[in-house]
Amino acid sequence: MDLMDAETRAWRVRERVRLKDERMHLPSADRSLLTDAIARNLDVVFKRLRGTLGVYWPIQGEFDLRQWAERLRIRRRHTLALPVVVREQAPLEYCKWQPGDPMARGFWGIMVPKQGQPVIPDVVIAPLVGFCGFYRLGHGGGYFDRTLAAMRPKPLAIGVGTEASRIEGFVPQPHDIPMDVIVTEAAVYRA
Repeated sequence: MDLMDAETRAWRVRERVRLKDERMHLPSADRSLLTDAIARNLDVVFKRLRGTLGVYWPIQGEFDLRQWAERLRIRRRHTLALPVVVREQAPLEYCKWQPGDPMARGFWGIMVPKQGQPVIPDVVIAPLVGFCGFYRLGHGGGYFDRTLAAMRPKPLAIGVGTEASRIEGFVPQPHDIPMDVIVTEAAVYRA
């Protein structure tokens, strides 16, 4: 990964802290309403999509879309997969998953499928800490960007978050990979 200048790195750290704090302090009723609205907009995006869908196990106040993904799996016969850190500072591996599968704690304590059957997703959904245009501000580990850069063919990348997580002043770095679609509670933005 390219090294970014100290000012850019400091700005990203401050924005992550601010946005995660706001997200963590959302009242549960507001979180539920936002999650439902994001899920409705994802339904619009998935009207014509098929194949393996990479979702995420929510951490640090991320919107929990696992029930939505399960409904989609049943209704549309999508295969679901979760990202797994197999090696630090390396691309993620997606492993087949469905609710009820045996799980284990992985990197950062995130739940991952216990018997990881690797799959290549056609579509991946990534949580947004923040976003500017189609660029995603994530947790800062670079895993998602590394994964998209390495995957062939590149899956359709969908970032999910809220309008409140829109940021100004984001300076894309050479390693930042833009999303193809951004979904919020208010809209679907396509690149």
